[in-house]
Amino acid sequence: MNSAMDDVTVVVVDDDFMVARIHTQFVERTPGFRVVGVASSGQAALDDIARLRPDLVLLDVHLPDMTGIDVIRRLRAGGDDVGVLVVTAAREADTVRAAASGGAVHYLVKPFDYDDLRVRLESFRAAHLALSGSTAPGQEDIDAVFGGTGPAPVVAALPKGLSPETAEAVRVALTAAGELSAGECAEAVGISRVSARRYLEHFVARGTVVVRLQYGGAGRPERRYRVV
Repeated sequence: MNSAMDDVTVVVVDDDFMVARIHTQFVERTPGFRVVGVASSGQAALDDIARLRPDLVLLDVHLPDMTGIDVIRRLRAGGDDVGVLVVTAAREADTVRAAASGGAVHYLVKPFDYDDLRVRLESFRAAHLALSGSTAPGQEDIDAVFGGTGPAPVVAALPKGLSPETAEAVRVALTAAGELSAGECAEAVGISRVSARRYLEHFVARGTVVVRLQYGGAGRPERRYRVV
């Protein structure tokens, strides 16, 4: 599928025009995606989405007139199920939970590299294409939308001291956020940082989560986790 007709159309929403420009470049650098609009406020985003009918919205949380969460809630209240990929510096657990409950497809914390966004864009496109045909989707298509065959393989054979319920909560929080440190995961789930680290490292050992090192100031680099 190489024609523009097959592209996933995107509206980029950010109140910083330089950031919006960079995100636009990232999206258009990714095969199969096309930016059709850029908005710098919540109301402008709602207007553009209603007018342009994009497939996906790259949505910041911090906007001058309302939050990105408000935008999601207004979209859903109006019956609009457009895909929303939250891209923000906000890491509060309540914000992550609100984005997840509003049906955000991913939650990506700024700053991020192009490849961090590309992986999530490609995941969305696979799910989008799986449901774009005229025939009923098969199981593989449905799995593409829901991100695999479910949580059972992830939580199976847990080490002693780890519970399936908490493992599932960690998986959901990580999937919603896109990437988390052990501390951020602990805050989102409501467990200790040590416990969150144990679950995350278990997922890494099973190959369902990958870890990268983020170097900052003095001290050891931060381990950051994301679902494969």
